[in-house]
Amino acid sequence: MLRHALRVLLPLAFVLGAIACTSREAQQPAPSTEAASLPSVTIMTFNVENLFDTSDDPGKDDKTFLPLARKQTEAHRQSCAEIQNSYWRDQCLSWDWSDEILDKKMKVVADAILQVDNGRGPDILAMQEVENLNVLETLRTRYLQAAGYRPAILIEGRDERGIDVAFLTRLDVVGAPKLHNIHFDGVSDARVADTRGILEATFRLPGGALLTGYAVHFPAPYHPTEMRVTAYEFLQQLRSTLPPDRAVFAAGDFNTTSTEDKAKSMLARFARPHWTVVHETGTPGKGTTYYDRDGTWSFLDMILWSPARQPAPGTSWSLRAHSVRIANNTAAQKQADGTPARFELPSGSGVSDHWPLAFELESK
Repeated sequence: MLRHALRVLLPLAFVLGAIACTSREAQQPAPSTEAASLPSVTIMTFNVENLFDTSDDPGKDDKTFLPLARKQTEAHRQSCAEIQNSYWRDQCLSWDWSDEILDKKMKVVADAILQVDNGRGPDILAMQEVENLNVLETLRTRYLQAAGYRPAILIEGRDERGIDVAFLTRLDVVGAPKLHNIHFDGVSDARVADTRGILEATFRLPGGALLTGYAVHFPAPYHPTEMRVTAYEFLQQLRSTLPPDRAVFAAGDFNTTSTEDKAKSMLARFARPHWTVVHETGTPGKGTTYYDRDGTWSFLDMILWSPARQPAPGTSWSLRAHSVRIANNTAAQKQADGTPARFELPSGSGVSDHWPLAFELESK
């Protein structure tokens, strides 16, 4: 009788224990699944290095980026002869910037962009060295269809070469974008003509919160440090005008070499007091560019992030841990020595002398 009772009760106990165990497991959170389901937004910056069309833009010095057949005049040769840098002078004289070459350039740039977010590209892309809206729209509509980007954001600036900053995005854009020219005191007109403004646009995040972005391309390293200091200070002035419930980022080519940063404490003085320097939150690599002038790696390309000071209830966004990365995994992006492969003619090899930098925001 007792043995019969035990045969009945023991299996019942196992069943009840299994039910209790299952119940406890059901009450435990599943962090990886929940984290993956949180809304996120990917932001990338990419200096695409001379994304020019094949036409001559009046008033812009784009004579290098023309088909060879249009470079056979004495006026063109004389204009190229005035270029002091021998590498750039040879480009001006001999590069055949044809439709076929532009097609190659567009393809490799698009491949570099689409390597993030499972082939869709970032949700917001800040770009530098884009000649005009026409060439950017060609890139968007013919080569980046998989990204589903809305019409490009580019406002023509004063740079004498005609290289501009721009945005591509899948998100709604709120209000009219603005281009803010930087005022440089005591700087020659020739130097000012070699600078870009700061492009401002505001995006609507999932859930409705607003995010303001600044696309930047600060004065090149061969210009005085004071010009980049002015640019950093102007960027902070723009940020200070935003409402306290606004999250903000700045992305682009800040042209602050590691050598200059060590000598002048540029990030410690002008970035870290106001922003999170995104690449410093992880270990993405040695840099986004190899600067030949002083033989060093640098994060010329940076993203600066600042959450809303007073976020509205339910709309807080923050930098996702371990999400920062250098997007340099396409075969065309690296030289044999591991440095960025700039786009070269006549082969049409390489992509850009900069690598894209990306990170993710997540909703809390």
